[in-house]
Order: sequence, then C-alpha cells, then structure tokens
Amino acid sequence: MNNPNSEGLSRLREGKIYVAGHRGMVGSALVRRLQDAGCENLILKTRSEVDLENQQQVRDFLQAERPDYVFLAAARVGGIHANNTYPAQFIYNNLMIAANVINAAHAAGVQNLLFLGSSCIYPKDAPQPMSEDCLLTGVLEETNEPYAIAKIAGIKLCESYNREFGTDYRSLMPTNLYGTNDNFDLQTSHVLPALLRKFHEAKVAGVTSVEIWGSGAPRREFLHVDDLADACLFISCLPREKYAAHIKPRLSHLNIGTGVDVSIAELANIIKGIVGYEGDIEYNSNYPDGTMQKLLDVSAATGLGWKADIGLEEGIAATYQWYLNNIKSPRT
Repeated sequence: MNNPNSEGLSRLREGKIYVAGHRGMVGSALVRRLQDAGCENLILKTRSEVDLENQQQVRDFLQAERPDYVFLAAARVGGIHANNTYPAQFIYNNLMIAANVINAAHAAGVQNLLFLGSSCIYPKDAPQPMSEDCLLTGVLEETNEPYAIAKIAGIKLCESYNREFGTDYRSLMPTNLYGTNDNFDLQTSHVLPALLRKFHEAKVAGVTSVEIWGSGAPRREFLHVDDLADACLFISCLPREKYAAHIKPRLSHLNIGTGVDVSIAELANIIKGIVGYEGDIEYNSNYPDGTMQKLLDVSAATGLGWKADIGLEEGIAATYQWYLNNIKSPRT
C-alpha cells in the first residue's frame, strides 16, 4: 500500500463518506481499503434504497445525509460484447448516474468528490502511452463509444463544477481492472475474468481446446482492483494544491495504471498456467479485437507519489483463488 498524506487521511477518517456502487468490484474494494485505513463513518446504500438514475431520489438522499466525501464508483460496465449489444443502456445509465450524483453532491454542499472513469475515454488512435491531455483529440473506439462518452461527460461535469463553483472534484481513469468480486459472466465480462472462467471450465470438463475471441494480438494493461482502491484513498488525501500541480491545465482527471501492457495471447498463456489447463488455445478472428493497444501514461500519478503494488501474475492467482472459493455464486 502507498502511504497517504497524514493530514488528508485524518480529515477523511473524521468525515462522513458516501461510496456509490459499494457492491460492485470497485466499490467493494474501496470500502475495504477505507475500513483498513480507519474510516468508520461510511454511507452505503443499495439500488433499492437509492436509485442513482432517479434524480429526485439522489437529491433527497444527499440533502439528508450531506456527506463530506463522495466516491462515485457506481457504473454499468462490461466488455466488448456487452458494449456492442447494449449501447443505449451503457450511455443512458452512466450519463444519468454521473449527472445525478455530481449535481446533487454540489447542491448538498459536498466539496470533495472522486469520480471513477475508464481508459476508454481516449481516442482509438491516441499515441501510446496515452497521457491525460489526449482526451477529445480524436475519434473514439467504436465498440465502446457510448460508454466512453458517458465517462467523458462525468469528467467534464467535475471540471465544470470546479471552475464555476470552486469545488474539489477529481477524476481517476483506471486501466483494465480485475480482482475480487469481478464479473465472470461470459457474455458481459471483461477479457481477464472471462478467460479465467473459460480455462477453469475447460480444465474441469476435460475440453481439449479453448476459444478466445479476436486474434490475440491486441495489447492491454491490467490493474488489480485493490491497487485502484489504494489509489482512490491516496489521491483523495492529497492537498488540493499538490494534486492541481500534477494535472494538465483545466483538467480534473488522472490516469491510474501499471504502465506495463501484455498481449491478449500472453495474458491467455499466463492464465492457462495459473489455472493448470493443459489443452490448446484457438483464436477466433471473427470477433473484433477493439483497439490494438491501450497503455496509460501514468507519470502524473507517479509524480504524485503513487504506484501500483500488485504484479499481474500475483493478482491473477489471487483472483483465481477467489473465484474458486466463490464458484457456486460468482458475480454473473
């Protein structure tokens, strides 16, 4: 773990903290990290208690609670197949969540908010590694454009409230995430948990080969969700002046990743070894690859003093063990 600013951590411990999306992979990791840091005054609400797509419910809830900090980890997420199949749901759900929570937080007097986005906000042909100022410099990747637009809107909401009202709303753009409480549904999950499940089920069933969508050539960067949760706490505890000094002018977002990528074929072989599958791997090029490389420039986060701690093989092994322990009821 990275050591957060002591003064900032003291304020966080003393404050009332609302974590939106606490049951998801990111939100649950964030709750664990906050609790480990001694933060006890956490506000956690399920969708049945507060529907974040309902503007009035969100406004009423935040007016009543008036938290000191808001961590906006709630989102509708999924892999290439899910983004292609449900584009209207991905843009609508995520636009509504971002707009409702950020606007209602300001109306309730919340000065500190952290919005979580995604590296898919950057153009598909952005120079690699992608720095924060690549935003809105080119065309987005078609397979997840609706989701990306919603996340860009969230960033711009944070920037705009900061400019107009002087709030301290920050945005983190993590690379591809995996880890505890991940989604292992083969139709809606991201590539890493999908591969873990495919190789495990093939091993159990004695299947001689595993099919992987795409060519295996695209390169991706992967971050364990516990590292992202650590980054959320670290960045939230930074003094405003220090944070502002390390981001580009008029931007509120910061890249969070490892700064290292692997090809999907390399990833598949790592997972194959961890699972202990002995069959063959077959690539189905009838499925889209998406962007050929997505690697984040994490120099700004490094300059602030934060870096990822969990290695890829270590993280995948831990995730596989969690999957085995929860195989009767994994998130699907």
